[in-house]
Amino acid sequence: MDAGSHSISSEKSRAAAPRPPLQEAGSRPYMPSLSTGSRNPSAKCYGDRFIPDRSAMDMDMAHYLLTEPRKDKENAAGVAASPSKEAYRRLLAEKLLNNRTRILAFRNKPPEPENVSFADAASSNLQAKPAKQRRHIPQSAERTLDAPELVDDYYLNLLDWGSNNVLSIALGDTVYLWDASSGSTSELVTVDEDSGPITSVSWAPDGRHIAVGLNSSDVQLWDTSSNRLLRTLRGVHEARVGSLAWNNSILTTGSMDGKIVNNDVRIRNHVVQTYEGHNQEVCGLKWSGSGQQLASGGNDNLLHIWDVSMASSMPSAGRNQWLHRLEDHTAAVKALAWCPFQSNLLATGGGGSDRCIKFWNTHTGACLNSVDTGSQVCALLWNKNERELLSSHGFTQNQLTLWKYPSMVKMAELTGHTSRVLFMAQSPDGCTVASAAADETLRFWNVFGAPEAPKPAAKASHTGMFNSFNHIR
Repeated sequence: MDAGSHSISSEKSRAAAPRPPLQEAGSRPYMPSLSTGSRNPSAKCYGDRFIPDRSAMDMDMAHYLLTEPRKDKENAAGVAASPSKEAYRRLLAEKLLNNRTRILAFRNKPPEPENVSFADAASSNLQAKPAKQRRHIPQSAERTLDAPELVDDYYLNLLDWGSNNVLSIALGDTVYLWDASSGSTSELVTVDEDSGPITSVSWAPDGRHIAVGLNSSDVQLWDTSSNRLLRTLRGVHEARVGSLAWNNSILTTGSMDGKIVNNDVRIRNHVVQTYEGHNQEVCGLKWSGSGQQLASGGNDNLLHIWDVSMASSMPSAGRNQWLHRLEDHTAAVKALAWCPFQSNLLATGGGGSDRCIKFWNTHTGACLNSVDTGSQVCALLWNKNERELLSSHGFTQNQLTLWKYPSMVKMAELTGHTSRVLFMAQSPDGCTVASAAADETLRFWNVFGAPEAPKPAAKASHTGMFNSFNHIR
């Protein structure tokens, strides 16, 4: 296990007594109208300036201007006028006509906007609709809790955040619950050494029941409201259960034996489907938001996409064929995240010798993009409100990296952990992320911004899936 860095005082206290878990550690431009009339009688009408306005013309003056050149020609053809008479005529025309020479009168040109330039109007329009400000991303953790005896194992899944805002974490042989609303901590279960350590935890959709995978290959189902063990699933696997995923009342389990099993927790004979495609440990399991596709990643560097429709079409076979078998990663595939805004988009992360985040179209099996992150990818989470992806990493920086999708430009790098960041979990409102690392600390980051205004929650349809447990013998 990687050694964590602690203060001298914490080392002394730890030497004296075990550290208690989950305690604080340290407007548009003006445009004139082109209509010739106006519904407002007081408004000026500018109309089309190329059409003569009869009411604005002096007809007598127009007649004079039309006939005067003809008289000049007639006089020129006869007797030439005396110089004094010609000078008198020009002077009279200048005084009386005021140098007017146009016969037709036109409407005035439309006026320019008063003291408003186009640039001013454009800037005022931008001020009226301000651009969305860039979100501030805190560079340090909001809270840090101690997580002693956290198992430093890349292939396990020891952290989950339920819909009732309670975070579960497995530390050695014990599962602890931390209520994010009150900050209180409670112990759910401690298993014996023959069954432990605990290798996976996963909340059911109702936020009340939780599945616990064990090193002994068993899976326990607990009711956290009463701290009661409801049932134990035995004989499903032949090795430790390191990955769990819920799809309504179906609990999918992945094991070191390479098998993936769908368990209907409502019935006595709970095994309903088995997926066989991996030849090494299954370390990543995630159901799509629609519940139609399951993604599985393994230590054999394989990524499989399984489809519910293919499973239901072969109920008698017992074992189901994958929809896609994807071999692009060159290391273990543990980090899996389905996109919340595009149902067939899956992000996956590879281990230490791969270091890549890949994006897949799960309908076609095509790899859409691949980004080399430079370090082991341990976990992935999508922002539920923005097109962003968060990844957690190992050596050398042990950081969390926030990416803008689809450009995959780095928006922020969050540091603080001193060993690889093995696990991440997202709060129910989608804004806060908890990260657990081999340095035995649990850190909380406000990386995805403030929560949106709450919406009326629909009544859960899955609250009764454990009701039949009272009748199981």
